Amino acid sequence: MQNSRTDITDNDVLYEDNHLIAINKRAGDIVQVDDTGDEPLDEKVKRYLAQKYNKPNGAFLGVVHRLDRPVSGVILFAKTSKALDRINQMFKTREMRKTYYAVVRNQPNPPYGDLVHWLVKNPQKNVTKAHDHEVKGSLRSELHYRMVGELQGYYLIQVNPITGRPHQIRVQLSTLNCPIVGDNKYGYPRGSLKKSICLHARRLQFIHPVKKEPIDIIASLPKDGFWDKFVHLVHEKDDAITLKGQAE
Repeated sequence: MQNSRTDITDNDVLYEDNHLIAINKRAGDIVQVDDTGDEPLDEKVKRYLAQKYNKPNGAFLGVVHRLDRPVSGVILFAKTSKALDRINQMFKTREMRKTYYAVVRNQPNPPYGDLVHWLVKNPQKNVTKAHDHEVKGSLRSELHYRMVGELQGYYLIQVNPITGRPHQIRVQLSTLNCPIVGDNKYGYPRGSLKKSICLHARRLQFIHPVKKEPIDIIASLPKDGFWDKFVHLVHEKDDAITLKGQAE
């Protein structure tokens, strides 16, 4: 029987209109069905919409991007086929500005910069390897990172991925000797008992594919006692992004 504590509620919804719905994904949720047999997030959102709008035959929902299972934060779904097609195209043409925050134990050196690698994923082991040059079967991957601040021996990094590759942020930060806290798959010495890593998809900014209005969706940090320490640093950085956008 479905555990009601994992159901989607109004509190999980960050944005919704006739075309789109954005959810603040919990770490540990899978976005689409996999071989674990666990109920995926897209099915939970479909059930939420069917119940909310009294649709006994179910609700349409299109998956347009994914977050790794141990990652939290904003994830966007399409509620119509028209929106799905347009949003898919916007992700392909990199019209979506994505902002993540990661917590690491080692200070990044240099403190900011651009990382470009060629990534190859091993689907059997579900692990991605980064190369500093193009190799067979690799995908070019690029992100910008900046250290935001330090607290009690941990470093908060803001990441803006330019491309969207499997495990991209996790493996690219590990090349800096900055594995994300809890991510033992990519070099952190121990995993998290909560099956989460300290990587949060904080913000998604884009022009609405149908309304043509600017959309800015922000996902609150997980309330787990650890992320709470970094709230003020994240808010300060958010404000700087907003002011920069207004100036432009």
